[in-house]
Amino acid sequence: MKLFDVYSLYDVEPVSGRGSHVFTADGTDYLDLYGGHAVISIGHSHPHYVAEVAAQLGRLGFYSNSVVNSLQERLAERLGEASGYTDYSLFLCNSGAEANENAVKLASFATGRSRVLAFGHAFHGRTSGAVAMTDNPAIRAPFNSADNVTFVELNDIVAMRGELAKGEYACAIVEGIQGVAGIYEPDQAFMEALERECKATGTLLVLDEIQSGYGRTGRFFAHQHYGLRPDIITCAKGIANGFPAAAVLISPDLEARKGMLGTTFGGNHLACSAALAVLDVMEQEHLVENAAAVGDYLLSELRTIPEVTAVRGRGLMIGFEVEGVSGSELRRKLLFDHQVFTGGAGATVVRLLPALSLSMDEARDFIGRLKACLAEMKRGHASPDKSSENNR
Repeated sequence: MKLFDVYSLYDVEPVSGRGSHVFTADGTDYLDLYGGHAVISIGHSHPHYVAEVAAQLGRLGFYSNSVVNSLQERLAERLGEASGYTDYSLFLCNSGAEANENAVKLASFATGRSRVLAFGHAFHGRTSGAVAMTDNPAIRAPFNSADNVTFVELNDIVAMRGELAKGEYACAIVEGIQGVAGIYEPDQAFMEALERECKATGTLLVLDEIQSGYGRTGRFFAHQHYGLRPDIITCAKGIANGFPAAAVLISPDLEARKGMLGTTFGGNHLACSAALAVLDVMEQEHLVENAAAVGDYLLSELRTIPEVTAVRGRGLMIGFEVEGVSGSELRRKLLFDHQVFTGGAGATVVRLLPALSLSMDEARDFIGRLKACLAEMKRGHASPDKSSENNR
């Protein structure tokens, strides 16, 4: 048997990690500015996280949601306190796509409506309902096509108002910052108008904070920069620092009746212990504040580099573009010649989604490596292609 060939793989295999660094078997040290798609929130192998998850595994790793799990109750209380949503209710599941599907299902139950308004270049997941709300036909099979999802362009207030005025939408779903699209923020005026129009038309507002949430932008949720209070919030990625976990938060105006939702693995004992450990570290090490400060430094420094033509983002959710250079070419050279993990979006954008614990010294180190990389590319004296090697 062999694996499905669905991923484009770099020929590098991290076997261990610590903080914002990962290491290959021969000990080569890579600076991790991507965190495995924004998943590593508190750093690799944080001692408190490792201890808490290991201890829970030694007690009870799993039981189903047919019995009381007080870890879920603790997590709901702690997450409410950390996010400022103490009066919301929590449903735990396993992935961002699952969270978004459950959010839309709840909205449909609550309103009795079946239509969803989504936005151009959105990414909400790859399962059937989530991919139907994702504006990328290339990843939507015929089975996933849905005639109950309408897309309008992000920040187009007129088009958004026109659709919601029809009064037939269960919800509008929008990302706090569009990540896969290339780090694009909604305008303040658009988000305020969207909230108003949703309330006026009985449409629920769903904020997809799967990539932009959990402290990444310097607030617990990105939508808090806009002063919004959504009906439903979804989060995943950094919630458990690599253990599969996700959550749906619903306002006190909504009801989740028995039997309405369900999951086998969601909110299991290991997932909850991991998520609680993440919140411990975020609070004790002031990681939301750190994300804001280190992110401001990176954004400021990137804007001073002559070759960098566009910089977007907040906190440690950053996208940038370099004139005349493809994003994939730059990411490959950073990886193989300068030992830096970064991510991409489309043909031109390099994405930075490091752990919230990234230090100022590590941020300075990255800027230095990036400048050296760009200087090499500008001179046209790039090192030989090392894509067939694990490291130098």
